[in-house]
Amino acid sequence: MEHHPEHTAANEKSAAVGERQLHRGDHGAETELQRHLSTRHVTMIALGSSIGMGLWLGSGKSLASGGPVGIFLGYILAGSMVWAVSHSIGELAVLYPLPSAFVQWTGKFVSPSAAFSLGWAYWFNYVLTVANEIQVTCVVMGFWTDKLPNAAWITIFWAVVTLANVFGVKVFGEIEVLGSSIKFGWIFVVIFSLIITSAGGAPGHGPIGFRYWNSDPFTHGFKGFLSVMPTCIFAMAGSENCGLVAAETRNPRRSVPRAVGSIWLRLSLFYILGAVMVSINVDPHNKDLFGQSGTNASPFVIAYREAGLPALAHMMNAVILISVVTTGTIYIYSGSRNVLGLAHLGMAPKQFKHADESGRPWPGLVLSIVLGGGLAYLNVKNSSADVFSWLSNMTSLFTLFGWGMICLAHIRFRHAWHAQGRSDAELPWKSWTYPYGAWWGLIWCMVLIVVEFYLAVWPLGSPPSAKNFFSSYVSVIVIVVLYLGARLYYRGPWWIKLTDIDLDANRRFYVDSETEKVPKRGLWGKADKALGFLFN
Repeated sequence: MEHHPEHTAANEKSAAVGERQLHRGDHGAETELQRHLSTRHVTMIALGSSIGMGLWLGSGKSLASGGPVGIFLGYILAGSMVWAVSHSIGELAVLYPLPSAFVQWTGKFVSPSAAFSLGWAYWFNYVLTVANEIQVTCVVMGFWTDKLPNAAWITIFWAVVTLANVFGVKVFGEIEVLGSSIKFGWIFVVIFSLIITSAGGAPGHGPIGFRYWNSDPFTHGFKGFLSVMPTCIFAMAGSENCGLVAAETRNPRRSVPRAVGSIWLRLSLFYILGAVMVSINVDPHNKDLFGQSGTNASPFVIAYREAGLPALAHMMNAVILISVVTTGTIYIYSGSRNVLGLAHLGMAPKQFKHADESGRPWPGLVLSIVLGGGLAYLNVKNSSADVFSWLSNMTSLFTLFGWGMICLAHIRFRHAWHAQGRSDAELPWKSWTYPYGAWWGLIWCMVLIVVEFYLAVWPLGSPPSAKNFFSSYVSVIVIVVLYLGARLYYRGPWWIKLTDIDLDANRRFYVDSETEKVPKRGLWGKADKALGFLFN
């Protein structure tokens, strides 16, 4: 490889500065954002931030399209990808806890053109998800009343998610902890109660068992199973937000690994077991499922209603409402931080680079709030299920692109780390899944982008048409246009050379002595070990 003395000198200078400043304690990767989030905030955000309508409502659409076995396998595959991506995030976020996280990692380890396309594509992703979460509140509230028009509900909940963000990161963090705690606690109620109802313990019907698995495991064959994947990816999108909040975390080396370690718990409890509970209790041909001809209710609500448990149906609907609001809240947060990170890279107007003394990046917040809420009014002229399909298809493609770039940045980072003579022992935290996890996530992201092209050309249940194709696959067109435009502007090589990467620029430096803790004894010590096992 070509040797560049100026880059080597820059690396040596950064390393020397880091050595001289160790007495200051943990430092580096500083921005105008404030480090007000604790390990508790990050762990709970990782556990519950992405649990929204994709699971509670979208699983009904997936059940009807793919059948009980189809939805189960879809969540298994998507879950394995999230697990791999989260480990890549963990290693990078501990060392480089930066605004817009993976956008800056892509610019650092892949290329400026890839970072530009990822950054703006992901900002569109956040805005579209905000719109999707807000507009679907109309379906949730429709379970209780039809007295208010859709536009009124959209306006009310647009105001709610706005207020959750404008009061600062501390308020935002506590709202997300509360919402995640409710969702996390409720999933245990869901699992145990639906096991009882399937066994015949409910007043509404007798034993169900695995009746639907046996009678119609794949409602539309292999193509139906493929059609489940966009909704599964959309449901699990947001897992990468634990990388974004690292920039506002007091101690990323402690909080980020704990958040990454909790991913398996969320995947198994919410998605895998949640999918099993839906698939054994709800008929995939039920006309009331979201996206079908009936009331468009959540499959979880349908399960309780048909079991003769109206109180649990109402409580389930309330939890869905909380989930939708908290998920919309964190996507506004993510969108504003994403634009801030782009501004730090010189890829957005410089006005977006600044935050106030409380750490609120107002320009990015206002832009994300206004556009995200405005797009929610698509619901006024179209059905919620149609809007959900359009937006979830677009966001699932943006998500696959983002997950793939995270895994690629992780692979490139490790190669650069080794190429510059550094050992894995120098990393403040390293994932035990590397390199297999990163490659698994990257390869499946590429495969599913091709799968979604197939579904866009030959959609399930509809004839091929230009309208279907562009409504399903326009995200890829946006990504390609952004990338090619950035290539024309930045020019240069397609890849940043491994020896040219400044590994110490924008890095977080940690003081080893701060991690030396006296082991806890007694009951607290046992509890600490148990938590360590669960989350690591």
